[in-house]
Amino acid sequence: MFNKVLIVDDHDDINQAVLNILNKKNIENVQNAQYCDDAYLKIKKAVFDQHPFDLLITDLSFKKDHRACKITSGENLIAILKLEYPDLPIIVYSMDDRLQKVRTLVNRYQINGYVCKDRKGSMELSKAIKAVYNNTRFLSYQVKNALSPKSDLEIDDFDIALMKQLSLGFSQLQISTIFSQKNIVPNSLSSVEKRLNKLKDKFKANNATHLITIVKDLGLI
Repeated sequence: MFNKVLIVDDHDDINQAVLNILNKKNIENVQNAQYCDDAYLKIKKAVFDQHPFDLLITDLSFKKDHRACKITSGENLIAILKLEYPDLPIIVYSMDDRLQKVRTLVNRYQINGYVCKDRKGSMELSKAIKAVYNNTRFLSYQVKNALSPKSDLEIDDFDIALMKQLSLGFSQLQISTIFSQKNIVPNSLSSVEKRLNKLKDKFKANNATHLITIVKDLGLI
């Protein structure tokens, strides 16, 4: 079993819950960090001291506070670590259950596990730790279809944002205004219309309502 594990999460209760899971597996050398910057420094120092971590468990989202951070998200941390320490096993433990996000993390960064925080999160995380230790990738049941060829639709964050606004009942003109206010680009009405038409073609949707039904069934929004 793993010997040295780093937990990265800004909630004390989550840190404690993960620690309890690791303790049950007799993993006693556990450290935690509430900031991604701190996590990166801990990992770098451990390698320098020749006692590296052999597993990282990290959230994706971290709330901003008074402290200025260079690494502001779990995904940014993963991207950096996979460049510098590609052999470090990483399990994501997150509330985010978007298939597109999971697919990106697996395909782009080769993460070893993705566990959704919910009522069965602790049980799933325990399974993930065992699976990753045995060199097997683990995905929670909510996102297990993320790597299915049927869901490999190559959509980006803009597409997700657009479809979310559509699902809330906003018109294309309203979405254009919302994107402009949030500095999301492109945000012109013509850009929104063109992207929506491409999405309808991609998903073979008859209209915007049909599109939203399809992407919700796929777990993309």
